[in-house]
Amino acid sequence: QVQLVESGGGLVQAGGSLRLSCAASGRSFSRSAMGWFRQAPGKEREFVAAISWNGRFTKYADSVKGRFTISRDDAKNTVYLQMDSLKPEDSAVYYCAADRGQFGMAKVETSEYDYWGQGTQVTVSS
Repeated sequence: QVQLVESGGGLVQAGGSLRLSCAASGRSFSRSAMGWFRQAPGKEREFVAAISWNGRFTKYADSVKGRFTISRDDAKNTVYLQMDSLKPEDSAVYYCAADRGQFGMAKVETSEYDYWGQGTQVTVSS
């Protein structure tokens, strides 16, 4: 069973930056595609960013392209989301997700992931 734990959320002013971390348990991390999703009150969970199992390919939602960067460190079993130029519209609970370790590509649909973290709150003030 894979467990994911997000950290790094908090309160930040518009235009500021945060870096989220997702620490994964298990030995299949290096074979897993990873993703970040977010959910604001009253909204559906939406795709933010994803990275392929080997870190060679990434995908981003149009709303965050050019501002957010996803990366991974297999030695630490950790995936990161660097968030720059934050906007109030970015406020949400951010969730880390992993697939089942089958050398997956960067995936954009919630149904393509098998494991989810508990979420970390990001609040951007205007």
